Amino acid sequence: MAGEAYPDLPLFRIDWTALTDAQIGEKLDAVANAGPQCASQTDLSLAGTIMQIACDAGTTGNDGPSLSYRFLTGNRLLLSENGGAGVNAGYAALDLGELTFLAHLIPGTLRGFAVVVDNHTRLATVFELWFGGYDKRGREVMREVYQGYVHADGEAAPTKRHEFNNRLEGAAYHWQQDTGAATLDFYDSIAYTHWVELTRMDRSQGYCAPADYIEIGHGKYIYTRTECEFSGIFTVYAFDVNALEQVGLRLGFNAADELEFQAFRGTGEWLGQIAKFEDFGSTDGGPMLPRPGPGQTADVDATAKGARAVYRPMETYRTMTKAEVDAIVPDNTTVFGRAVGEGSGATGMAYHVESPSEALIGRDVRVEYDDGPVMEYEFSSVDELRYRKDGGSWITARYHAWEAIDGVFLFGHALSGEPNHDGHITVLDFEEGKATCYNGYLNTPYIANEAGCRHLFGRLVADGAPDPGDARHEYTLDMLGRCITYSYQPGLTSMHLYSTPNTTSWIIFTPERSAGLQWAGSGAQVKIRDGLYFLYWIEEACNGTLGTILLNMRTMHDIGIGYHCGTEGLSISPVSALLRHAGQFDLERFFTQQGEA
Repeated sequence: MAGEAYPDLPLFRIDWTALTDAQIGEKLDAVANAGPQCASQTDLSLAGTIMQIACDAGTTGNDGPSLSYRFLTGNRLLLSENGGAGVNAGYAALDLGELTFLAHLIPGTLRGFAVVVDNHTRLATVFELWFGGYDKRGREVMREVYQGYVHADGEAAPTKRHEFNNRLEGAAYHWQQDTGAATLDFYDSIAYTHWVELTRMDRSQGYCAPADYIEIGHGKYIYTRTECEFSGIFTVYAFDVNALEQVGLRLGFNAADELEFQAFRGTGEWLGQIAKFEDFGSTDGGPMLPRPGPGQTADVDATAKGARAVYRPMETYRTMTKAEVDAIVPDNTTVFGRAVGEGSGATGMAYHVESPSEALIGRDVRVEYDDGPVMEYEFSSVDELRYRKDGGSWITARYHAWEAIDGVFLFGHALSGEPNHDGHITVLDFEEGKATCYNGYLNTPYIANEAGCRHLFGRLVADGAPDPGDARHEYTLDMLGRCITYSYQPGLTSMHLYSTPNTTSWIIFTPERSAGLQWAGSGAQVKIRDGLYFLYWIEEACNGTLGTILLNMRTMHDIGIGYHCGTEGLSISPVSALLRHAGQFDLERFFTQQGEA
């Protein structure tokens, strides 16, 4: 059932209405003759002209259309496709220097077009748009991209075309539109994008969607994103990286099932550039086509019109009920097991893990968490401890610990008998007398085997540890905007983008080391020392894993612990990677709060 247009929920938690073709068609018919809304003055200079566009084959090899436009008075046009009968529609056109952007629907259909023309070169990029995404996603806007040119009597057809490439990869911009919407747009892949809603939503979460990146030339580009797995809304804009201006279209249904059909202007700000990892001089770009692999299904035809690689992790994620979780976990919990099986959430990510530390053996530790439990520990060996919670009975448990810097340890263990199968992943800071815990648990409100995480801050009481008083480890903005690559083993490298104080986005590299598919989840960023940070993220609506790392920016190495529940049970496993700092975007001024929202 439809609710608020932009509810205070992560996009992947919104229960989107499965709109029918009839419902979609009714909304489109109501606006197709009027054309897109636009808060700025539209360009009416096309009135009385004719524009004929010849298109090459599309991105999937399908024949491109021939479009003949006759622009009437006002915002009316007559379109003939492939020599067929003319169709009258409303349109909006916006100019950007020598570029003309125009968009319209086709009355009586679920289709439309957005067109970018370079009036100097006569080159054109045409986006054919239609509602009716893969499978049951009728509200998702599909697109096919055609390159072509505008016919001119007596002149030969241009041989060059606008092109897909990686020239935008690694950049980010802040855009403010005349609609009132403001976003942070990250062009951090050749086929995906990440963005943060600054006005329509609460800016605490970043989101990911497939994207197109097309170079026009002379500092001008075209960008699209399709909110696949979310609302299905399609956004396209042409922009000038030097003038920092954009013109574009937003088409689709929001969470209130309201149709947004808006042409817009915007002004921008460059937020920085991160490193690329392809061979020097390589400019190969997208789009990426569907293929079998994680988060993708093999039944999408890569030659179908509009086909593109879309990361749909919920199609490959085996979700479990609370009853299933509660039945399997008690007898199937593996804590730092020697082998990590399929479904553990940590396969292949322990290649760079060093041997557990023996430095805690023989120590007694008490951790007093603010607004949380009191935990007491006796470390008896390198992998066995005894603990009790809030003065209860002593319980023997398996653990591992690693010393990140002198006197600072990361360790983890499972808690026995907890109703939600808790695990504690904790930083013990003997130098400052502090402790911080990411308390993983199951049976969350959304998916029973998807992890949740409580943040616990407290005081460490142990021989030699000072009394910190009220001081605690704190949330930080130091990591905000950073991109870090994580090489877990040969052939397994990803990159994390920390786009908000509460978001981690992970990007998977292609075999050519281009940034490819991408997803994001909630998390936190806590500062232990200058250059030493305790981070977590949850792979929400993905595989449910809680990932934690204690990251040392000075050694560019980390140690972490994953907490994951699958059909094989609950696992607590080590993770570690060799790191590279890919750069940092200038984001802090967009997040005035310190640390967590």
